[in-house]
Amino acid sequence: MFVGPIFTREALTVPRQLGHYLLRAGYVGALFVLIYTLGQVTFGWQQQVYLGELARFGNQSFQVLSLLQLTLVMFFSLLFAAGNVSQEKDRKTMVLLIMTDLRNRELVLGKLAASLLLVGVFIGISFPVFVFLSLLGGISPAQIGWVLAISGGTALAAGSLGSLMAFWREKTFQTLAWSVLGLVLFLGVIEATLPLVGATSSAGQILSLFNPYRGMLVVLEPQSALAEAGAINSFPLNYVLASLGLSVVLSGYAVLRVRVWNPSDALWMAPKVQEGAKIVVAPTRPVWNSPIIWREICTSAYGKKVFVIKLAYLAIFLAVAYGVSRLGPNADLVLGMISPAGFAFVGLGLLSLILMNAQAVTSMTTERDAKTLEILLVTDITAKEFIYGKLGGAVYNAKEVILLPLALAFWFAFQGILSAENLVYVVIGFLTLSTFAVMLGLHSGLSFENSRMAIANSLGTMFFLFLGIFICMMLILEARSSFWLQLPSFLVFILGGSLALATSLTYKNPSPALTLSAFILPFFTFYAITSFLLQETLGVCLVIAGTYGFTTLAMLVPAVSEFDVALGRTTLD
Repeated sequence: MFVGPIFTREALTVPRQLGHYLLRAGYVGALFVLIYTLGQVTFGWQQQVYLGELARFGNQSFQVLSLLQLTLVMFFSLLFAAGNVSQEKDRKTMVLLIMTDLRNRELVLGKLAASLLLVGVFIGISFPVFVFLSLLGGISPAQIGWVLAISGGTALAAGSLGSLMAFWREKTFQTLAWSVLGLVLFLGVIEATLPLVGATSSAGQILSLFNPYRGMLVVLEPQSALAEAGAINSFPLNYVLASLGLSVVLSGYAVLRVRVWNPSDALWMAPKVQEGAKIVVAPTRPVWNSPIIWREICTSAYGKKVFVIKLAYLAIFLAVAYGVSRLGPNADLVLGMISPAGFAFVGLGLLSLILMNAQAVTSMTTERDAKTLEILLVTDITAKEFIYGKLGGAVYNAKEVILLPLALAFWFAFQGILSAENLVYVVIGFLTLSTFAVMLGLHSGLSFENSRMAIANSLGTMFFLFLGIFICMMLILEARSSFWLQLPSFLVFILGGSLALATSLTYKNPSPALTLSAFILPFFTFYAITSFLLQETLGVCLVIAGTYGFTTLAMLVPAVSEFDVALGRTTLD
């Protein structure tokens, strides 16, 4: 009753859908597949296992799953909360909600609670998995409770940030970009400020409470130096209270401003100018022969303050470049597998790919929700003009987030950190992945009629794809001494990812090329990971360019040649 009818409707309707139960079962299944893979990496096929080894394995698995779940919770809480509100604005139903007698808190908190319903279910169903691991030893019940509490508090804080951005900004792309960049900047500012004020000082201890990863490490490693650094940040409860306090501040501000920000003061009519005593409509601008790409480039289709997003990305770029320059060439490898310069480029590149993907998918979902897609389809615009216009517009609008990571790579080459040969491989690989990210966003926008599903599917695919790459790299490093013995477990892990990717890519229109892409992409990505760890850079470049390039074409060709089928306007017998 406190959050109102919006959450009540969501709570009553979501459990009626089959996909809700499939997601719950799939999440638990994925956790157990990961536990099995970790078990094969740890024990292999040895017949005799001692209690001490089981306890260490249970503790190790608990740490991996806890950090993984925290990352998933943070990302999807942000995504679901932002997408839920943005969909109302795109469909022009937010004005109807504002006109009702719903209180501000019912509107804001109802949307927030409805968005976090699935995330809360995921946190809840992870409890029996953690209890199962505790039977192996090395895990206390208090640790399980604090892990779930920190995950829940982080979900609430991240969802509050996404909800605030969505109520504030009018355009979906601005909402998603501001949410992601805001979260990255928030964590980055905390970690950059801690060395300046001192991690053991009172200000440093209070500031560190707002980084959930530090709280999770305190729970997972109670005897670590981080937990013993001070009296404030050694208690997990303080991290939970900090997340809840941050959520109260963000949601409270949204409650106060929701009817000030909404409805927007944007006028959906031609601007008028006054000439003497007569008011006339302002002259229109000339349109190019390709009106789609003209609209994407020459109009404010994604809001008038997109440049602020680019300034925020530039600030992150400068901070990353400065941090790498301070470390020097002899710095230790990050996680034992990649240099600090390489890790900085990868992090910046992944942020770029997520922003490009969000730009592409929202360019399609906005047309559908605003009911302008049907108008475009009855004009003489061809499929090629539409698809290539959307792709060209997405690339043009995201040109800064493409060029800055490449500038960082060229700077590394100038400093001698990166050889000329490897620079060529990095440029080819990054441009291939950028094209894949843009095309995946457009493909998801064509395949899913529901905007929330399209955005979640597109960004979720990018997130899981690269998160899976990171997990595979960690597992390979752990199993380096007995890699071939653990190969079957890796194949199980990769096959699960292939099935999930195939379901995503062929959701509406099954295609042999897309099915083939879904099954070869994880396997060849796994090969690229092993080649990278063996320092076979040419093989990495060829595999990335070949597999991701083929997948991009597999999505592009049907969209251009069978546009009506790809859009769902007709079906094939």
